Formats: sequence, C-alpha cells, structure tokens
Amino acid sequence: MNAAASLASGLTLGVAIVGAACDCRSGEIPNWLTLPPLLVAPLAYGLAIGPEHAARSLAAACLNAAIPYLLFRRGGMGGGDVKIFGAIGAVTGLDPFLGLEIQLSALCIAMLFALGALAWRGQLLRTLTSALAQLPRVLRRRSDRPQFPDDLSAPIRMGVPIVIATGIHVGPPLLLAWGRI
Repeated sequence: MNAAASLASGLTLGVAIVGAACDCRSGEIPNWLTLPPLLVAPLAYGLAIGPEHAARSLAAACLNAAIPYLLFRRGGMGGGDVKIFGAIGAVTGLDPFLGLEIQLSALCIAMLFALGALAWRGQLLRTLTSALAQLPRVLRRRSDRPQFPDDLSAPIRMGVPIVIATGIHVGPPLLLAWGRI
C-alpha cells in the first residue's frame, strides 16, 4: 500500500470513528465532519496526483451517496448518513469501488443489528410475517396501496455499522502498511 492509499485509509477510518461517536451520542452526524472531506479530498487528489484523480474522487463521492440519497428521499435514511457515505467515497477515491464495498457492508451489518434487536425483543417472527404479508401491496397502484404499518419500521443509527464496515475493509491493509514502517 503506497503512502497516499495509507493516508486515505487512515482518514476514512478516522471519519468513520468520529461519525460513529457523534451518531451514538446525539443521533446526528455533523456537517463539520462530513463536508470537509467531500470538498478537500478531490482538491487534494487533484493537486497531489492529477486532475483525473480529482474527477475520480468526485465521481466516487457521487456514486457512494446516490443510493443513500434515494433512501433519504423516501425517509429510510438520515441526511448525515448520506453525507458520511459521500465523504467516504471522496476520500477512498483512489479505489472508487471501496466506498461502495464499505456501504454495502454497513447496510448488511445494520440489517443484522436490526434482526438481532427484533429477536432480542421477541418480535422477529411477527415482524417477518407482517413484512411478508405486505409483499402483495407492492403490486398495487400507488394510489390503491394501504398505509405501511408503523410496527415494521424503526430507526437504525448507521454510525456503528459504518465504522465496523470501514474497519473491515481498510483496517487490515492499514495495519500491514504500518508494520512495514
């Protein structure tokens, strides 16, 4: 792992850790954490490596924030989650798909957390049965659909799943790079 990739991995992990701490404490991921990487990473890549890497960083940020933004528009994710995924994409711009790997892993970890919480409360079977009963509703026209039951939705803070996924993806290469110093 070269020095630029090591620095990017360390910054990605740092942003994820601070984001998780803020999310656990207040339920929000602040702008002061997410906006600087979104702005500085493409600029730094452009100045240090070249304009094509700045464009790759911007593209990775947009690509990484696209699906979370759609979820945000539907009420399925918070705005801070969208921004932190975008920031992770911008910082990991040397490997544009690393941000997407982190995002997919974080969503899978969040799903496992949600299923575990439902099982802990003894509501897993009832919730899964209720969710399966809602499948035919998808086939109806939007105007004919009944309201989605509130017991099938609950907020999940994404900070901890994001830091776990980031640690899984950037931690081992970062540790190996530190071992060579």
